[in-house]
Amino acid sequence: MYGIGRARRHLRRYRDIVAILAKHGLGALVDQLSLAAYLRLPKRASQPEVAEQERLTIPQRLRMAVEELGPTFIKFAQILSTRPDLIPPAYLTELIRLQDTVPPAPWELVKARIEDELGPLDQVFASFETQPVAAASLGQVYSARLQSGEEVVVKVRRPGIEEVVDVDLEILRDLAQWAAKHTPLSEFYELPEIIEDFAHTLRNEMDYLSEGQNADRFRRNFVNETALYVPRVYWDHTTEKVLTLERISGIKINDIVALDAARIDRHQVALNSARIIIKSMLEDGFFHADPHPGNFFVMDNAVIGAMDFGMVGSLSPWDREHLIRLYLAAVQLDAREIVDELIYVGAAPPHIGRAGIEREMQRLLVKYYGRSLKEIQARQLVHEVTPIAFQYHLHLPSQWWLLGKTLGMMEGLGLQLDPDFDIFEVSQPYVRKLLWQMVSPRKWAGKMARGMLDWSDLWADLPQRGSRLLDQVEKGELQFMLNPRELDKILNHLDRRSNRVTVSVLVAALIISLGLLIAASAPGEAWGSRLSVVGLAVAAALCLWLLLSILRSNGH
Repeated sequence: MYGIGRARRHLRRYRDIVAILAKHGLGALVDQLSLAAYLRLPKRASQPEVAEQERLTIPQRLRMAVEELGPTFIKFAQILSTRPDLIPPAYLTELIRLQDTVPPAPWELVKARIEDELGPLDQVFASFETQPVAAASLGQVYSARLQSGEEVVVKVRRPGIEEVVDVDLEILRDLAQWAAKHTPLSEFYELPEIIEDFAHTLRNEMDYLSEGQNADRFRRNFVNETALYVPRVYWDHTTEKVLTLERISGIKINDIVALDAARIDRHQVALNSARIIIKSMLEDGFFHADPHPGNFFVMDNAVIGAMDFGMVGSLSPWDREHLIRLYLAAVQLDAREIVDELIYVGAAPPHIGRAGIEREMQRLLVKYYGRSLKEIQARQLVHEVTPIAFQYHLHLPSQWWLLGKTLGMMEGLGLQLDPDFDIFEVSQPYVRKLLWQMVSPRKWAGKMARGMLDWSDLWADLPQRGSRLLDQVEKGELQFMLNPRELDKILNHLDRRSNRVTVSVLVAALIISLGLLIAASAPGEAWGSRLSVVGLAVAAALCLWLLLSILRSNGH
């Protein structure tokens, strides 16, 4: 039994998990995962303890249980809330509401951690506020002033959180392996892979060196952009567990009353925030993936001050190109092209029931037919795509879902600031720029050069590979599994194709020959005129036959 040794080692934590799930009326989930049997717990351990929980929905009870399970499970659920291909819509609605606020850790423990990382507190800081300005499950934030006089904020990893996360990640890995072998979930999801992706994301968020590097990267990307201000990282006072940043001040970006009182142009703030996010996505391929209002402040002249770079998303040039292709197919209301693109990027398996998903996509597209882009909200579009993705198990890249969540949050913020906010209008210049890059001669020249290198490698390796292939055939190691009926279909298809090529060559040869004969015949010669008429008639008939043959084939 996989992981049973580790399960016994963490038996107390397992019992806590089962008890919390049962407390919130989720004993059925314990039974479905066979947790009681896996841990050899008594059956009654999975029975509900609180009858009044029955008045709540299962998604609501799950959210409450996750909040009680602690930081690892909260973070896992928050990341799952960005993956509508994995979670039913009703559960997504609840997981988005998860709260990650906990009582702060005792100051004595926090101070000990800072001094372990940076040295004596009074030698590094001229002053340090002992009450945190923010406290979450993974870290706490304090205000301070350096000995050199700079006002800073200090983010400290919560003492003891490493041990909690290590145990919970080990438990999640074991549960994923168990569920993959003993439940039907493995038919649709790569559970161990999902947990490993989550573990990687969580470790990155806990690594403050990584967060500091993210902040520096944003600053470099926006070095010529006056609408965004990224606080400086004080690297001499930053480690993996402590991050020291320049303190910035301003009005919370969704504080409408304060913005109006300060006579700040909210329309300009909405445009600035949207332009920052769109540029980072489509131009830089590196974006802030947690744009909630608490992470952005409005400074003088509607400049946006950004904070908290622990959660970021990245889009490769390949990602951006195929996102634009999907965008163009949607604008053209081409459901078939959308499905083709989904299959190409690996979001949908090639054997997917195309008719069903094309029908669902067409219904969605028709709903937006005739509307201007200004009348379409990205949040609503993502919301309506979600049930289709879950129903047909469309596994889009996780970064794409993160992108959708970020766009939705940013659009909601923009509409708060300005009811006439139009996210598509802001994105159009960047879309056009990306489109031009996709079709520019330089892009094609690069692709052709890479293609020529691939072909040269193939020709260089062909003799050796061919020799190995023939050896395998002689030894009977290479087997082809072909259905005779399918083989007949393939041969017939190739035969029809070759006939078309032959006819095409003949028609071309006939037309060229007629041209030469007509040019060679003397003016007024009857045989030349008759021959040209007959020849052109034959050529036209063959062309018509070829055209009809192609049309019939495409119709099938």
